[in-house]
Amino acid sequence: MRVLLTGASGFLGGAIAERLLSRGDQLVAVQRSAAPALQARGVHVVQADLGDPEQLPKLQTAAKDCDAILHVAALAGHWGDYQTYFRANVLATQHVLQIARAQGVQRFVYTSTPSVAHAGGDLNGVDESTPIPTHFAAHYPATKAKAEAMVLASNGADLASCALRPHLIWGPGDQHLLPRLVARARAGRLKFIGPAKLIDSIYIDNAADAHLLALDRLQPGAACAGKAYFLSNDQPMLLDELVNRLLACAELGPVHARVPVWVAKSVGTLLEYAYRFLPLSGEPLMTRFVAEQLSTAHYYDISAAKRDLDYRATVSIESGLARLRTHLRLTKPAQLG
Repeated sequence: MRVLLTGASGFLGGAIAERLLSRGDQLVAVQRSAAPALQARGVHVVQADLGDPEQLPKLQTAAKDCDAILHVAALAGHWGDYQTYFRANVLATQHVLQIARAQGVQRFVYTSTPSVAHAGGDLNGVDESTPIPTHFAAHYPATKAKAEAMVLASNGADLASCALRPHLIWGPGDQHLLPRLVARARAGRLKFIGPAKLIDSIYIDNAADAHLLALDRLQPGAACAGKAYFLSNDQPMLLDELVNRLLACAELGPVHARVPVWVAKSVGTLLEYAYRFLPLSGEPLMTRFVAEQLSTAHYYDISAAKRDLDYRATVSIESGLARLRTHLRLTKPAQLG
């Protein structure tokens, strides 16, 4: 299979690329930056800004003769202006869908996020019938929800599409979640919010495997065509426990500090106003979105993914933590100090 993959140098994209190459698929990687490691392995790398309409001709050339597109690239985060998120998540997805149709690509797998279904309250074992909110506390879930809706609406006889919603991906190679946890824990700025709640997460290998399962099953009329799927390790865990076990992999002690929900939300609101109207650089330590995410339960019923994609978490949380601990001891990533 000839596959166009966006975000191939990212955490999830890189794991997906490794699997595609290992099984002999031809890979075309589209991303903003150079990727010498991928090029050294024979991958055709196309540097392009997916949100720039002037680069559509370059993207169409990249997609020529491709059987499928895995659109993994996105702008994540909890702070920034709406137009930046709209360009990276909505316009970029619109452009990738355009080139898929123009080049006759038959399969389109989109990496979404469970936060598209988060309205601010607890999500206890919900499935994909959970409605998409009309209001979001941050631009990231708002724009990802728009993009997901476009992808699912594009499903038809000529282009089969589906969306995957992996929750809280972690494991070796993570450049975002663990480094942030470690930095804040070492600075004494990591605190839990409100009472402990259950959350889902997914080990990197399981998230990558799920994308290939969807890719291989997707075709017009398939059970997964036109649908979105929650993905996790299917092992809900208290947020406190997961965070502290991740920190232990980096040889850090547990965090016990806790603040009330109302305090976190109040501080988040104040900081949002301060960063919006004052000449402050960087991003606020707390926002309303972050407070909601850290103080609510969000774990999911993944029966649909098991049924339609034959998805199972082949690496348990316990095994994943052991692998992460070994990886950190052997590599001593600079970002962890």
